[in-house]
Amino acid sequence: MTNRITSLFNIKYPIIQAGMIWNSGWRLASAASNAGILGLIGAGSMYPDVLREHIQKCKAATDQPFGVNVPMLYPNIKEIMDIIVEEEVKIVFTSAGNPKTWTKWLQDQGITVVHVVSSVKFALKAQAAGVDAIVAEGFEAGGHNGRDETTTLTLIPMVKEQLDIPLIAAGGIATGKAMLACMVLGADGVQVGSRFVASEESSAHQAFKQVVVDAKEGDTQLTLKELAPVRLVKNKFYNDVQELYKTSPTPEQLKELIGRARSKRGMFEGDLEEGELEIGQIAGLIHDVQPVVKIVETMVAEFETAKDQIATL
Repeated sequence: MTNRITSLFNIKYPIIQAGMIWNSGWRLASAASNAGILGLIGAGSMYPDVLREHIQKCKAATDQPFGVNVPMLYPNIKEIMDIIVEEEVKIVFTSAGNPKTWTKWLQDQGITVVHVVSSVKFALKAQAAGVDAIVAEGFEAGGHNGRDETTTLTLIPMVKEQLDIPLIAAGGIATGKAMLACMVLGADGVQVGSRFVASEESSAHQAFKQVVVDAKEGDTQLTLKELAPVRLVKNKFYNDVQELYKTSPTPEQLKELIGRARSKRGMFEGDLEEGELEIGQIAGLIHDVQPVVKIVETMVAEFETAKDQIATL
């Protein structure tokens, strides 16, 4: 497969392994890159010195391109960006912030910049800021999400209609058929998150991986829109949030309930009751934990088979 995304990142397949907090350490990113796709380290859950360690270990584990996903809302963002430059990372995916802030600075250091959005409005703003590509993420996705609740099926063609730069689809993609569907709708490639949470190389706790495998339709829900919308598995913590909502809480009360390190507690440490368990709706189609290379091989084979089937219609 050769297209604008494979050429932009110098990868074999137009698939990006999403940079997810507490799930995307150097083992996952390097395994993804070695499998012919673009691996991303999720910097959002890492202190600067930890990020540097993960970058160095990733460089030692693969000679293929990889990148770092950086949520721009973190207070030590300058230190994180400096480390990325010092360690000679050549690809950065930014999210949760204004792309104007860092895009040109990163590009001046020879870095390819991709920004994650959840609407046409922000896709156009990112393009105007000069990013090299866009990830348009639908409402189905796990973790932090868009406020407009636009699904991938509608978001991708609406963004494509107005975008000139390469477009990567995200949200609800775990199979080759879904990949083909997104590309038929206009995407140049796909970003896959939840499927790689349930991989052998993911840094997620084994108990959380099992929750993903066991998930069924309706087991996740978007909540906490007053703060930052996030899709969670329904567990005790989620139920506590819903009970608090019955009292018409203030944002401060919601923050007090959440406290600190909820996502680490759930996804990384495996507290399935009190932890924040972030995963996409597509978890209902994930039935096992596999090595990254097997996940990629299966997706690509299914993509090719589905493409051939469509060609005969």
